[in-house]
Amino acid sequence: MLTSAQNTLVASVPTGLFINGTWREASDGARVQVEDPSTGVAFATVADATVTDGGDALAAASAAQASWAATAPRQRSDLLRAAYELLTERAGDFATLITLEMGKPLSQARGEVAYGAEFFRWFSEEAVRISGRWMTAPNGATRLLTMKKPVGPTLMITPWNFPLAMGTRKIGPAIAAGCTMVVKPATQTPLTMLALAALLDEVGLPQGVLNVITTTRTAQVVEPLVRDPRARKLTFTGSTPVGRTLVEQSATQLLRVSMELGGNAPFVVFDDADLDAAVDGAMLAKMRNMGEACTAANWFLVQSGVADEFAARFTARMEQLSIGRGTDAGVDVGPLIDASARDKVEELVDDAVLRGARISCGGKAFGEKGYFYTPTVLTDVPPDARLLREEIFGPVAPIATFDTEDEAISRANDSEYGLAAYVFTRDLSRVLRLAESLDFGMVGVNQGIVSNAAAPFGGMKASGFGREGGFEGIEEYLETTYVGIA
Repeated sequence: MLTSAQNTLVASVPTGLFINGTWREASDGARVQVEDPSTGVAFATVADATVTDGGDALAAASAAQASWAATAPRQRSDLLRAAYELLTERAGDFATLITLEMGKPLSQARGEVAYGAEFFRWFSEEAVRISGRWMTAPNGATRLLTMKKPVGPTLMITPWNFPLAMGTRKIGPAIAAGCTMVVKPATQTPLTMLALAALLDEVGLPQGVLNVITTTRTAQVVEPLVRDPRARKLTFTGSTPVGRTLVEQSATQLLRVSMELGGNAPFVVFDDADLDAAVDGAMLAKMRNMGEACTAANWFLVQSGVADEFAARFTARMEQLSIGRGTDAGVDVGPLIDASARDKVEELVDDAVLRGARISCGGKAFGEKGYFYTPTVLTDVPPDARLLREEIFGPVAPIATFDTEDEAISRANDSEYGLAAYVFTRDLSRVLRLAESLDFGMVGVNQGIVSNAAAPFGGMKASGFGREGGFEGIEEYLETTYVGIA
């Protein structure tokens, strides 16, 4: 049950579709329930968009594109700065919404709000620094001018695990660059994005620049938009299989695409590492968001000389974590997003145990309601266990061992994914060797969190392409025109 304050907060969030600056119902009047994953009980409903509604949203974005692209960079910058300040002011309300619909503890939800707001601040500063170049051609006969222009109407599909930050990470650079948007948030966590749309409307974002459609009919609604020539870019954060499908659909019109997909992050601990720091980093890398993050440490590769000590310390820390509803005080671990997510985690653990892994702690579902799974450490995990190759997306830490640096590199790279990796060692030369040798878009050295608004976020191989955040992030929303002047 929600408290009266929580009910009041939920009731304040618009639950329609936000199209061309107006809140409206789905064209067929359909609604979809929003569920509290800690109880399995619905506590709100939102509009369930149709194909017609999706077309209307893209039409609004397309109509607004020319005037928005012509808007002064300073004005776009000021809007983002105002959104950053208002979002920061209302951090408590946004954190509560995130926790209610996604499940993470309030302390982590507050961290997401701070992280997500930072993308508005960062790109407010980048909006006024978009520039081209001028040079003389090598033969001296021509002047070369390059200029940057907004890509145009952008389709954005965001996931449920970071319902605010995955939105601001896309919306921030699009606003800064001068692109209009159609955003389709995850069905499980629509309220946070709807509240964000209301906030951007409040600070004065012109109508049609941002359009938000919530829907359970994702495939039917999204595919026509991806194939529509009015759309100029698609950005997606989610699973690799869905990403592959979207890339195939986008090929029809050679749509510009950026994909932030799945991960299988190895967490490598060498025998010269500071074990206290390694365990602290492991807790952050594994248990942030209950392990429901593409950057989460998916498996732990520990050098044989310190493997037993690391496992013992890590297990002791995992056993101390408290499980419960994210809005309750003192809770460290909230529920997984839904029953299928919990069942997938259970299936992967059972597979590993069947193949010879030992349960050091946890290893089972928790509670009679909601979708909880106990923090779990597995040791002696054999190479053929599925969870060493598949994304776990839950609070499960499988530990395997290695003997040499070359073996660690080879095993870490033996994956279709290449998003994030973590390395703990005190050897600087080894750090440089690993940074050059590991096939990952991001490498955390002696730290358990790599995400930062000022850094380029993205991966290699089946983890996708393109970068979000940093100086590189705005380039995803800009085209380059070259002008040759005699």
